[in-house]
Amino acid sequence: MNAPSTGVPEQAGVPDRAGVPERAEAPDQAGVPERLTALVQALRSHGIRIGTGETVDAGQALEALGLDDRERIREGLAAALLHGEGQRPVFDPVFDLYFPRGVGAPDLLDGSVSGSGPEREFDRDDLRDRLAAALAADDQALLARLAAEAVDALGGYGTRPGSGSGSGGSDGWSSHQTLSRLRPETLLARILAGIRQGTAEGEFTDRLTADEIRRRIENFRGQVGAEARRRVAERRGADVIARRAVATTADRVDFLVAGRAQLDELRRTVQPLARKLATRLAARRRRAARGHIDLRRTLRGSLSTGGIPMRPVLRRRRPARPDLVLLCDVSGSVAGFANFTMLLVQALHDQFSKVRVFAFVNRVDEVTDLIARGTADPEGLGSRIISGAAVTGYHGSSDYGTSLGEFAERYAEAVTPRSTVFVLGDARTNMSDPNLPALRTIASRARKLYWLNPENRAQWQTGDSAAGTYAEFVDMYECRNARQLSALIGRLLPI
Repeated sequence: MNAPSTGVPEQAGVPDRAGVPERAEAPDQAGVPERLTALVQALRSHGIRIGTGETVDAGQALEALGLDDRERIREGLAAALLHGEGQRPVFDPVFDLYFPRGVGAPDLLDGSVSGSGPEREFDRDDLRDRLAAALAADDQALLARLAAEAVDALGGYGTRPGSGSGSGGSDGWSSHQTLSRLRPETLLARILAGIRQGTAEGEFTDRLTADEIRRRIENFRGQVGAEARRRVAERRGADVIARRAVATTADRVDFLVAGRAQLDELRRTVQPLARKLATRLAARRRRAARGHIDLRRTLRGSLSTGGIPMRPVLRRRRPARPDLVLLCDVSGSVAGFANFTMLLVQALHDQFSKVRVFAFVNRVDEVTDLIARGTADPEGLGSRIISGAAVTGYHGSSDYGTSLGEFAERYAEAVTPRSTVFVLGDARTNMSDPNLPALRTIASRARKLYWLNPENRAQWQTGDSAAGTYAEFVDMYECRNARQLSALIGRLLPI
């Protein structure tokens, strides 16, 4: 988005000149460090690790770049503060809050904006016409102004007593309301028809053009969202909006509420996360291989030093990689959590001598082969399990008691004294018998048994949840997002 930056222009009401990079002005130089430190604190609250040294680097980048070009500031701060491209979806909206493109209503920023201003009647059709032209020309500066105008005219809700309509009288602004009234996605056919006039493009070129227009429309939707957040932040404070209205990184989103796009993003992080965990496990294994002190051999060796044990002798451990068994609930919203964990463990299979994976809803079936064969299609794992494994019986609701009993009876040989077993699920039994004897049987055969629960701990033992009951017999851990999962896997996996 091409626009002015820290939000306070030198003179309110003076528009930016066409073709001149929009400036990032601050009320005074003391305001720039305050904005930068507030930006860093907001990013930290979203889980982005930023140290003191990186903050200092960002300050030096600001000093070197100046405040003449807002987009240059954005890229400079991103380069100094972020550790990966995956953090940009959080950084960009937070940056827009602390280094906004302007203040107030669009008619205050640019009196030449058509259709704005208290004395002019708003014409939605005229705005849609100008938006279609700007999208066809990919005029980013005009699109930014149209986003501000659309929010001001269509996004306000409520009216403050004693105020007129428009930005001064609205209680708040909504990007959803703006976009639902403006409907920019319906302009695609009109824009394509205008582009085709006078050209002889083929079907393939038409598809490429349509994809490009859709991308521009999606970018405009993002500009509308940024403008709505900016306007609300002026009234409620940037810190509040940065905390509540900016989506967090995918690894901090609860599995139970994650949307399809967020789950897809998590699947893309499986391999990098697995490499990191594998390195951590290998380091733990090297340290553990040194063993404990062999007291007898240490004392015998200390005879040459008058009985002082100068060189402790360690009892070497025999290298042996453990077995891992997963028992996963794949019903309902829990399926996203289970699928991600299965993919992560599959990526870590080299760290274990054997990995076996079992899925259940109200019946249990082994799905180890389904996971191994589907490494090229992680998105389809859930559908492969449901269609290719016998995990449901006479009803489609999860039944932990029946599933645990069937696992203990049919697959007892999968659990040995070398096995570490992970049960993945929310422990909601739909008021059926939790079958504690079956869980005790599995625990007695395993080296260790853990239960990872994607629900908030405060919800355990509420409604049909038997989490509190199971937790009396097994180590149960809250595991609500990918960040918690990676920490638990790194800490609990055997070496």
